[in-house]
Amino acid sequence: MVLGLRQFSDRVGEDAGEPLLDADNGEELMQVLPGVALVLGNQAPESPGTLYISTKQVVWLSDVDRTKGYAVNFLSLSLHAISRDPEAYPSPCIYTQIETEADEDDSEGSDSESSAILDLSKIREMRLIPSDPSQLDALFDIFCECAELNPEPIDEEEEEEHNWVFSADQLEDEAAEEEVHFSQNPSNSIGHSNGDHDLARTVLELQINDQRFEDADDEMEHDRNSGHQ
Repeated sequence: MVLGLRQFSDRVGEDAGEPLLDADNGEELMQVLPGVALVLGNQAPESPGTLYISTKQVVWLSDVDRTKGYAVNFLSLSLHAISRDPEAYPSPCIYTQIETEADEDDSEGSDSESSAILDLSKIREMRLIPSDPSQLDALFDIFCECAELNPEPIDEEEEEEHNWVFSADQLEDEAAEEEVHFSQNPSNSIGHSNGDHDLARTVLELQINDQRFEDADDEMEHDRNSGHQ
């Protein structure tokens, strides 16, 4: 999946049309809100269009220009909030932050946001301004609901590295296998799952020391018995 904001022109239907969704993969339309202005980064507001929120993405389509539209997946939205502070922005809006694949050293105030040619890969902020500010709360709730439907994917390697939950049977099997391996070759690493050779050496030394203590106890017991005789 490509991170960040992208152009969107896949429309179906007459007039302004509606976004073409990926119904085969379960994408469903959750909310349609006309009369929404769009602000990308530091750009001037776009003419009002129609906002479509699906279970996978946020799509804004211009009502004036059928070729103009933008979309962003919920997995690319790192933050969404209601903004009513006129010092932050003159109009009440839904404020969002967007994760991008651009280099981290590209600042938000870069020329890409203020130049005539808009580089969407550098856009890290988006504001959605409904014509009726009273709709902000309901719009925010939809954002929250859809964000929960799109949790951050878990890296398989990271999951395996931190998977320390075992059943009782698994623990018994592991213990039995380690005991067999150790008895056959004491130099084998007991912590083979993470390559902890020091752990195996420590256990081996403890077993040797335990054997020495047992031998010493036997000798002391033998001396006491001899003294009584």
